[in-house]
Amino acid sequence: MNLVRRLRIALALLVPLFLVAASAARAQDGPVEVVSGVRYEFLERWDVERLNRILEVDTPRFAGITQSFTPARNAVRLYRVTYPSVVPERGNKPTVATGLLAIPDTPETGFPMVSYQHGTVYGKQEVPSFADQSSETALMIAQFAGQGYVLIGADYFGLGLSPEPEGYMVKASHQQASYDMLVASRSVLAQMKLTSPRLFLAGWSQGGFVTMAFLEKLESAGVPVLAAATASAPLDIFMALSGFLDFPRPNDASWVTTLFILSSFSFENYYGVPGLARSLINDAYYDVARKAYERQPFDAKDIPTDVGKLIRKDYFDPQFFAGSAYGRLVAATNAYRWIIRTPVRNYYGEQDEVISVGLGQLAMTYQRAIGAGNTTVEAVSTGPTTHRGTFVRAVPQWKLWFDGLRAGERAPAQNSDPIQP
Repeated sequence: MNLVRRLRIALALLVPLFLVAASAARAQDGPVEVVSGVRYEFLERWDVERLNRILEVDTPRFAGITQSFTPARNAVRLYRVTYPSVVPERGNKPTVATGLLAIPDTPETGFPMVSYQHGTVYGKQEVPSFADQSSETALMIAQFAGQGYVLIGADYFGLGLSPEPEGYMVKASHQQASYDMLVASRSVLAQMKLTSPRLFLAGWSQGGFVTMAFLEKLESAGVPVLAAATASAPLDIFMALSGFLDFPRPNDASWVTTLFILSSFSFENYYGVPGLARSLINDAYYDVARKAYERQPFDAKDIPTDVGKLIRKDYFDPQFFAGSAYGRLVAATNAYRWIIRTPVRNYYGEQDEVISVGLGQLAMTYQRAIGAGNTTVEAVSTGPTTHRGTFVRAVPQWKLWFDGLRAGERAPAQNSDPIQP
């Protein structure tokens, strides 16, 4: 056997061993420190069979509709990232937050990245870094990470393993948690000798609002984003809540009362307005509402589904609502009122029980009303879909759009991104 042939055989044997060793290195036991305050820990590996079961079985059960997805082609490794952050509304009080990092289990070292912002949850751990408790996150892992994208997702302050009270719809905190998760994730990837320079954003429901708020922060910081996509996004919280109070629809969801509960207690805590929630919620339901917000044991049947029972009658006067402390904070909570430079698609459903068609189209309407019109934002209908159905219909469309942009764009240079480690 000649020397060249021997070398070829040796290399053929070494490559699989190298890949196994690299894979094992990514699945180290226990937390791994990266930089000051940032650490990650391996959670589990989801194989292709599990990912496709999510697409074919679990998601239709979750949404109540069937939808075709691109089948997963690779397994995925899941990690929980713990990272330092600050709470802007509390004078940049230091805190610690958690999030998910899902990495394709392939020999490649460079991947596009999707930062996914999750929707409203009722369990503290129904969030990305506890992916087996989050159907929406599982779908994103299966559709994106199972197709060669790195997927990240912050758990938001107060959720996951965060020690803070929940900051539901608290804009600057959502922005900060998402931004610092991106920085931390790229630090972890750098330690793993992986790169992910192309960045996309996506989010559903509450996460649609967070996605647009995050985009606002990233554009302000000069961080390149190829595109941002949302589904059922309440981009103007005053408009959304006013609709339930002043112009209710026959199909309004029975659980919209929880939006008032979570936001009022969150605003009270984060903006420092004692008694804010009590000023909004009728006395008969205040204690159970507080338990719901604090994730204490309570009977869900004790939370009224009628907004008129939960909310004090004064708030059904539009002028009172607008002038109240709660109303003023709500009015300041929006994520579409800047000149948007990044391509954006806001998907909306025509039978969504939470987001009206007008609210779903709001960002596009606003941007195109500016002078000759800013056309970077497009509102896209998913047809007669419900709140969950809109999300499930939108996800494969996000994927096709992102894939097309990847094919047509060159990756930015590593040093062009100010938050590269």
